[in-house]
Amino acid sequence: MTLVQLRHLLALAESGSFSKSAQAMCITQPAFSRSIRALEDELGMPLFDRIGRRSELTPFGRDVVLRARQLVSEAGELRDSGRQMREGQGGAIRVGMGSGPGAMLMTPLLMHMATHHPKVRVVVARGGTELLAQALRARALDALVLDARSLAPGADLEISMLREMRGVFMCRRGHPLACRRNGVDFEAVQRYPIASTPLSDEVARSLIETYGPEAHPAQCVTLQCEEVASLVEVARRTDAVLLAIRAAAPDLVELRMNPPMERSARFGLVTLRRRTEAPGLAIVRALMQELLHD
Repeated sequence: MTLVQLRHLLALAESGSFSKSAQAMCITQPAFSRSIRALEDELGMPLFDRIGRRSELTPFGRDVVLRARQLVSEAGELRDSGRQMREGQGGAIRVGMGSGPGAMLMTPLLMHMATHHPKVRVVVARGGTELLAQALRARALDALVLDARSLAPGADLEISMLREMRGVFMCRRGHPLACRRNGVDFEAVQRYPIASTPLSDEVARSLIETYGPEAHPAQCVTLQCEEVASLVEVARRTDAVLLAIRAAAPDLVELRMNPPMERSARFGLVTLRRRTEAPGLAIVRALMQELLHD
């Protein structure tokens, strides 16, 4: 039994004519007759009584038509649902975001969806990389946007849309370090609170190689949380020095470190390999292309 056969049944129930129904379905009358006959054979009972040139439903046929209408209607709703999801008019997007990309991407994504795709349900999860990866593997999230360097390699993960963004030390305008023209050494930075999100082992190694063992995040970072936006606000209002990607706080002053800090984050879109993506991820990709750059 197919939806096509059920649609043929409904057409014949409405018109009572094989020839008119076949014409409405855009097939030949013999093909239409074979479709109805095959349906009757499968159900094991006649659906129509042939009375002269008109076909009338049998009592069993009337019951079948009632259920066929419901099945065909639900199939149409499923088709419309798929179209709406493709066009960003329905469905859901569930995205996990690390602290860095979340600071730049979360609010624009929510605003874009509210303005242009109000029927799409959007869920943004925040947290550490390990917890977000677990949620992705459990299919609680459709994708992650985070620093790829902080993610443990996995054969089941696909990383795309990689974007390099510089990590720097920053402070408020008027900060005692902001006016140093000959550069700032790490010893001077250490005299002030240092704020940062949790940093990957790779970033920690880079800091130690550049500034010595005292630059290990476990030793030097005194203000730590997952939300960059909160740390940015602290740096704006106090003498704290923020260690973060430059684009997270364009109004802060970038310190000219001596030696220079040559480290960047590699933000990427992480999905499960060999899984069909949620249609709405195309919107996330477009916003990453637009916003995640220095």
